[in-house]
Amino acid sequence: MDSFDVRDVQLAEGGRRRIQWAEREMPVLRLIRERFEKERPLAGIRVAACLHVTTETANLMRTLHAGGADVVLTASNPLSTQDDVAASLVSHDEIPVFAIKGEDHITYYKHINTALDHEPHITMDDGADLVSTLHKDRRELLPTVLGGTEETTTGVIRLRAMAADGALMFPVIAVNDAMTKHLFDNRYGTGQSTIDGIIRATNILMAGKTFVVAGYGWCGRGLAMRARGIGANVIVTEVDPLPALEAVMDGFRVMPMEEAALIGDIFCTVTGDINVIDRRHFETMKDGALVANSGHFNVEINIPALEEMSVDKRRVRPFVDQYELPDGRMIHILGEGRLINLAAAEGHPASVMDMSFANQALSLEYMVKNYTSLKKKVYSVPDEIDREIARIKLDAMGVKIDVLTPQQISYLNSWEAGT
Repeated sequence: MDSFDVRDVQLAEGGRRRIQWAEREMPVLRLIRERFEKERPLAGIRVAACLHVTTETANLMRTLHAGGADVVLTASNPLSTQDDVAASLVSHDEIPVFAIKGEDHITYYKHINTALDHEPHITMDDGADLVSTLHKDRRELLPTVLGGTEETTTGVIRLRAMAADGALMFPVIAVNDAMTKHLFDNRYGTGQSTIDGIIRATNILMAGKTFVVAGYGWCGRGLAMRARGIGANVIVTEVDPLPALEAVMDGFRVMPMEEAALIGDIFCTVTGDINVIDRRHFETMKDGALVANSGHFNVEINIPALEEMSVDKRRVRPFVDQYELPDGRMIHILGEGRLINLAAAEGHPASVMDMSFANQALSLEYMVKNYTSLKKKVYSVPDEIDREIARIKLDAMGVKIDVLTPQQISYLNSWEAGT
């Protein structure tokens, strides 16, 4: 292959070993790949995928390839690429990859456009940068696009905004909305991997620290749970009264960010919105505060404002930038404000990505079979796919559940029986 852009193809063997290690924890996707190899449901379909280039993603790409898809992969975040994995996909699977960890903004979008040069029938996105670029800059390709899938909350928000504006030109399945995705990937995956990233970046002891979680969606729930489990005193900030009430009932302190900024030691945003931590918050933070993000884009932290406020900036550890304010206080931004679980760690454990990427594979198959009957809007993952993934996962874990009897089914489908 001569069409790829990775750091070093000589890293491929190490990447293959790690891909194989992840595969052991991904039994659902493995079963799907075995079926795809036999049935080839994606034969002749060109797929442009913009995802975090990790060991788990590699197993998804191999599954699509086994199903007959002609796949190209590019990164959905400049810091999330695992270079050895990218090299392995190129060398061992002959899948074109355009991704280098730490690539600059220009290279990032150059790679996205290279993926679009593939003239995809299906887009597979994580954050909607691929779809957004396609609609803004590469509209000549739109007529041949059948549909797409979207992995994460931030991307789904963007796509629904596009659909509401009448700008979305093909149907997209919101993989993030699947129960087997957001209940597990977002909660357990983000919860564990975010803590992992913060610790790897800083080597701090979290026990006894005040940990501020901005946002109490499924990612925030998982992060707050894991932070409390490691001994931190957890504060939750929210703008929505319902999750705020839930956080209170779950035993967390809830307050506005302006109040939390005064007492927090560690801050992590998981909202999908902009400037969640802003200039006014930096102005009152403690000396030594650590600020991280586990939402998709680094805009959740107003880093440009912090840059303007600071008299000095230095990198004190590989993923820790120290900003010095005029009064001598130091504020630390972790992983350049990008996804800390992927910038400083390895992202979600393979066992939860097994379900997320099973949803991706089966949703892509569903889109290929049904795109002619779908409108130009965002769809949830079909319930039958969601439940089948849960069933297979339970089987792989050796967990059995009850089955309704005919009498119970009849009762649930009737209305006559009463008290």
